Amino acid sequence: MYLMRIGPVGSEKPVARLDDERYVDLSDVVADFNEAFFASESLAELAATVARRVADGAISRFAGERVGAPIARPHQILCIGLNYSDHAAETGQAVPDEPILFTKSPNTLIGPNDDVRLPRGATKPDWEVELGIVIGRRTSYLDSVDDARDAIAGFVVVNDVSERAFQLERGGQWSKGKSAETFNPAGPWLVTPDEIDDVRALGMWLDVNGIRRQTGSTSTMIFDPYFIVHYLSQFMVLEPGDLINTGTPPGVGMGFTPPIWLQAGDVMELGIDGLGAQRQTVLEAR
Repeated sequence: MYLMRIGPVGSEKPVARLDDERYVDLSDVVADFNEAFFASESLAELAATVARRVADGAISRFAGERVGAPIARPHQILCIGLNYSDHAAETGQAVPDEPILFTKSPNTLIGPNDDVRLPRGATKPDWEVELGIVIGRRTSYLDSVDDARDAIAGFVVVNDVSERAFQLERGGQWSKGKSAETFNPAGPWLVTPDEIDDVRALGMWLDVNGIRRQTGSTSTMIFDPYFIVHYLSQFMVLEPGDLINTGTPPGVGMGFTPPIWLQAGDVMELGIDGLGAQRQTVLEAR
């Protein structure tokens, strides 16, 4: 399935995308794609509902509605740093022996085409196309990497927007450079694992103002999604609906010589094979 949330900010309704023109409204059977929904482990039941409604002709057509993030605000957004060997090289840092973990504030989550707003004092804002993992059940101390497959509800495109000066020059951990409002566009869809042949072989791309900046593939991940979920479960409880950003391929602004930083008025477009595409305009700080 391809799960979406469409409508105004704060009033999104859950739907299942059929194609670029059609969807099935699920708002009468699902309150939201949130922690309670994923905890109910009802994805299979929902798929059956979608199939019945398609057979009955209960299909709606998109009419220019805003697309929200495909999940409601999660309990936590966890992020893996330097998870592509070629990205680590462009930043001048060593390939990590274990996943590097940091967090983003859950209120950074926005829709895939919503505006990204620069924080006050930003001097080095940057882009990062990433594969996101959505957790499907309460998870801790998984016994094996294979067990992680059953803990994943689906995958999404995310843009891990970053302010490098806040991240690297202001002391402490990376989170303060990652947690400004609007710094985590997600979607347009949550794609369930059965729709993806191999999540470790997906092409990724990102353009700024029509210029290709990032080209990569999940095949060059150091730690794949299943390893990441198993690994994190050894340190913390993962809640249903949690989002994990899994790192970015090369081509970020800080990797250029000289670096290229986002400016107000810039347009970012990005996507991952089979998971859809995003488009954001960068705005000035409030």
